[in-house]
Amino acid sequence: MSEPTIFKRIINGEIPANVVYEDEQCLAFHDVAPQAPVHILVIPKKEIASIDDLSAEDEQLVGHLFLVIQQIAREQGLAENGYRVICNCGEGGGQTVFHLHYHLMGGRNLKWPPG
Repeated sequence: MSEPTIFKRIINGEIPANVVYEDEQCLAFHDVAPQAPVHILVIPKKEIASIDDLSAEDEQLVGHLFLVIQQIAREQGLAENGYRVICNCGEGGGQTVFHLHYHLMGGRNLKWPPG
């Protein structure tokens, strides 16, 4: 059996996090290495490795995650000037923690392309 990811350990309360939102389906917390003035990670509590591992049964969960992202963006004052939502998929896509997660970033003008 593989070791739990850092995000699973945060969900389980083994590692502290600066939580901004939690419900029965997901958890959102500040990134410990922020790349923007506001950088929040939104993760499902269900263990899904990446976008590539989603199934049809996850459709409502993914929709819920995006509504939570929208709510947090508004609460953090990002909606007026805009924000970015990023989800890396696989090592080549920059994913380093293999638990599905979305980066909500804002608070400054974000450049394109990102990297």
